[in-house]
Amino acid sequence: MPEQGAPRPRPVFLHSAAQVVTLAGPPRPRVGRELEELGVIEDGAVLIEDGLITAVGPTAEVAAMLPDDVERWDARGMVVLPGFVDAHTHLVFAGDRVQEFEWRTRGLSYAEIARRGGGIRMTVRQTRAASEEELLESARRRLRWFLRHGTTTLEAKSGYGLSRDEELKILRVIRRLREAGPVEIVPTLLAAHVVPEEYAADRSAYVRMIIEELLPEVARENLAEYHDVFCDEDAFTVEEARTLMKAARAHGLKLRVHAEQWARSGAARLAAELRAQTVDHLEKIAEEDIAALAAAGVMAVLLPGACFHLGRREYPPARKLIEAGVPVVLATDFNPGTSPTPSMPMILALACTQMQMTPAEAITAATINAAYSLDRGHCAGSLEVGKRADLVLFDVPDYRHIPYFFGMNTVRAVFARGRLIYDRANGCEGTA
Repeated sequence: MPEQGAPRPRPVFLHSAAQVVTLAGPPRPRVGRELEELGVIEDGAVLIEDGLITAVGPTAEVAAMLPDDVERWDARGMVVLPGFVDAHTHLVFAGDRVQEFEWRTRGLSYAEIARRGGGIRMTVRQTRAASEEELLESARRRLRWFLRHGTTTLEAKSGYGLSRDEELKILRVIRRLREAGPVEIVPTLLAAHVVPEEYAADRSAYVRMIIEELLPEVARENLAEYHDVFCDEDAFTVEEARTLMKAARAHGLKLRVHAEQWARSGAARLAAELRAQTVDHLEKIAEEDIAALAAAGVMAVLLPGACFHLGRREYPPARKLIEAGVPVVLATDFNPGTSPTPSMPMILALACTQMQMTPAEAITAATINAAYSLDRGHCAGSLEVGKRADLVLFDVPDYRHIPYFFGMNTVRAVFARGRLIYDRANGCEGTA
């Protein structure tokens, strides 16, 4: 709805699209064969009023119900898709890790890079040295990258502060970004990313700090909606993760888990046991763990960008997860070390070529399923009457072209909450 006292925006009529990909369907995550049911309307149209979708259907039908003084957008030859929902990002950090990128091209392993002072702790040092204003400005620039690639909702984690004050600094930056709009940002506390250097000799003291000092303050200021923990080799153990997850839940935070990326740690089983919202990565997951996730209704967030950037040949077993009935989500894992991409279209391409997902499955995983993984399925992720008008126009005639033209950005325009925020053809770009 428009702000009080602001002029009411003109209705927008997007018409004559080659395809409107609605993702209309049951009000829950899609599983199994449902992932291929996109609800495509040829020669389709969408009507937007006061930031919401008020009609979707064939152009002729929607044209018959137009209000007065409507703004018309000719989408002839284009695909209209719900805005992407990126359910796993590390948006706020300082610096980069281009040095270790070069080291990897010379054959150094992840462990060897860490021994040279690289890895997550390198970004922690850079982020701690940056001011809140510096972090805010760099994150705003990155948000524009996401918008240009069609993302209108994203999750953003902390995790590069690893102290009470530094984690709060990152979460406050995320809050300021959320308040500025127009992208919806869902905040996640990831203080349990790795154990910081100053606690190397006393891991339990760091866990206590999170539980006794950080979680209460995050809850008091309402700075996060989710709690995440990296439960894997060289990160946190299953027992440490269980302790942290139970404490986070007691403070009202919902649960996410980084799991089975480098080794089968038992984190997926823990996520099923505690009925976490999502379990993310899963390159090393076992079949019995997949069955446990399906039984518990835990959603799997797959991050092929990290596998690609690290040059790994082993990707998450998307086909096994889908066939077992696990709701599958795709996300960028945008971060400076292992997946520095804001491009959901590139992630779709990797899902199709490296994980044998169909284009339809990949699109469902990056829109409506991703929205449900963030508890936003009621308002985002599909083009249905009453939902937010978050949508993207692609300069292609068929949705399959979006992952087919890999490494190429075919986004023509982006609307968020019914407002045009990016228009490539006319050089228009709203600010995040």
